Amino acid sequence: MKPGARSDWPEGYGRRVLARVDSTNAEAARIASHLAGPEWILALEQSAARGRRGRAWANPPGNFAATLVMRPSEAPDRVALRSFVASLALFEAVAAATGSAAGLALKWPNDVLLNGGKLAGILLESAGVGEQLSHFAIGIGVNLVAAPDVAEVEAGALRPVSLLSETGVATGPEAFLDLLAPAYARLEAQFVTYGFEPVRRAWLDRAARLGEVIIARTARESHEGRFETVDAAGNLVLGTARGRVTIAAAEVFF
Repeated sequence: MKPGARSDWPEGYGRRVLARVDSTNAEAARIASHLAGPEWILALEQSAARGRRGRAWANPPGNFAATLVMRPSEAPDRVALRSFVASLALFEAVAAATGSAAGLALKWPNDVLLNGGKLAGILLESAGVGEQLSHFAIGIGVNLVAAPDVAEVEAGALRPVSLLSETGVATGPEAFLDLLAPAYARLEAQFVTYGFEPVRRAWLDRAARLGEVIIARTARESHEGRFETVDAAGNLVLGTARGRVTIAAAEVFF
């Protein structure tokens, strides 16, 4: 157990808290080759935080910015399923922080919603050659105390919300990490032992807009249809006017 960690900090996971860094995912890439096991990197301040597709990620003081870096041996497509593991762990950590899961939902592929607004996001990054990854990073941002202004997000995106504004609960980044890390470790062990199916079922039980009509926009086209399920590969499955469509990567709009 690392100094300063709670007694229930998961065995085998490192814990690194930085006062300031450019981004936790960038730090993960720098240190990955020297790690003996998975490690959490928490930044109290980031100077170059980013979200999906290179977008800037607002990270005011008091919000949560962390990355779990690991060196998995599985194929990249299986490794990527850990985004669902991380989403479930985030759901559990937020519920533990507030004492309730009311208003929480998971948005494909990897956002956590609270009262219909975006509370948290996940950014996956990896490096390697072919089927062998040198490292895999799960970057997580949570609006604990403040959320970006609606004008700062892209048109059609969900409104950003913070944990404090929606629930009145004030939780610091280190305290939140001490909830998130054990939740992730337990779900990771389940994933390694039993595969993706239990994770998939648990994720679907918490999925936002399951069974409803949504829009999924890829780089080349847009699909509108009923959100039927997430398949065994983590793909979004929509029932559209043209038939069933399976989508590996897209932006989802409600």
